[in-house]
Amino acid sequence: MSSLHVPPMDRADVRTDVCVVGAGPAGLALTLMLLRSGVDVALVERSTRGRRDFHGEILQPGGQRVLDELGVLDAARARGARALDGFQVLQDERLLLDIDYRRLPAPYDCLLALPQRHLLAELLDACHALPGLLLLEGYRAKTLTQKDGRVTGVVAQRRGETPLTVQASIVVGADGRHSQVRAAAGIDAGRREAFDQDVAWFTLPAPGRATGAVRVHRTEGGAVLAHDAHPGLLRVGWTLPHRTWNRVVARGMGEIRGELAAALPRFADLIHEHLRSPKDLRLLDVFAAQAGEWVRHGLMLIGDSAHTHGPIGAQGINLALQDAAAAHPVLLDAVRAGDAGRERLLPYERRRRPVAAAVHRMQRVQAKALLGSGGPVATRARARAASWVTRSPAGTRITRRIAYGGDAVRVRDDLFAVPLGGGA
Repeated sequence: MSSLHVPPMDRADVRTDVCVVGAGPAGLALTLMLLRSGVDVALVERSTRGRRDFHGEILQPGGQRVLDELGVLDAARARGARALDGFQVLQDERLLLDIDYRRLPAPYDCLLALPQRHLLAELLDACHALPGLLLLEGYRAKTLTQKDGRVTGVVAQRRGETPLTVQASIVVGADGRHSQVRAAAGIDAGRREAFDQDVAWFTLPAPGRATGAVRVHRTEGGAVLAHDAHPGLLRVGWTLPHRTWNRVVARGMGEIRGELAAALPRFADLIHEHLRSPKDLRLLDVFAAQAGEWVRHGLMLIGDSAHTHGPIGAQGINLALQDAAAAHPVLLDAVRAGDAGRERLLPYERRRRPVAAAVHRMQRVQAKALLGSGGPVATRARARAASWVTRSPAGTRITRRIAYGGDAVRVRDDLFAVPLGGGA
């Protein structure tokens, strides 16, 4: 099958091996793995020309390795990225914690601020170069088709056009934290208000003023996250008490700028110059979620569709890419066997669900330790704990755990039958 953007308009349905809904990091990485294994894939994506809402862009070493093993990391970096030496916590500009990723073995000895548009463009270009792709851009997944208790496909529709039925052996929901596939299947998202903070994100032009790290700036009022981004930018996340955004906006931009400038004195001039209205900030509703089911007969959920995490520790894209690598051999086995039953797909969930649960636990601890409030006693306790982590050999083990997670998934390139570019 040739790579197409849309099916012929006189057809009411198409047939494929796997239908992936969502062209984010998880969906595109999985699509590329399946295409390289000789599997036909229909990719349903509601946006067009990569016009997606982007949140995180920090890649941990585990995610970098997945992309490298897929053969796309170097090209994605060449489009523009920033390497960061590690993760730091400061209290009123005094360094408390320094998790140095340069302790890790090369070449994955850094955090990578890689704009998602660069990552997705490179993954999509690699997919387009292979046979077997049917890309349905601008199509929204409306509902699932089912027969005898099995998911058999997706009904998708582009604005102003007749609905299209994509019949598939397996449907993969990779459509994010508000997954339509998950909702259409009647699977509970498992949302929990596990965090006390939401995050308001904004970006400042900061050429020549790179910090070289992901930093958490703790103050009396809370915490502000900041890291370098491409090209010459500073990406900032302002943590706020959960569900207080409307009250914060009511205080006015003068007070908001003042608080942020006090938290980031090095960038106070940029804050006063570039933050003009609340529209310059983008609120992220922070919550944890673990879907009640990740697989059913003919259905699999990956990435944020299966489990949603907070931004602390930059785990979201990492987990999504590792999910894709873990799902790939399971899906390939199911397609080849002609059996997409739940038991056939369950090894993926059994492998990855405990990993997601462990990250949820870790993030709750991190959020309380790094973002939580407290008086002088709590501050001194954090400082002592941070000093121990920074200086002890345990710091390297902790860094590696954060960098790769509890399940350092590798891409099963031994299952690839088609080289990048689709040549012989």
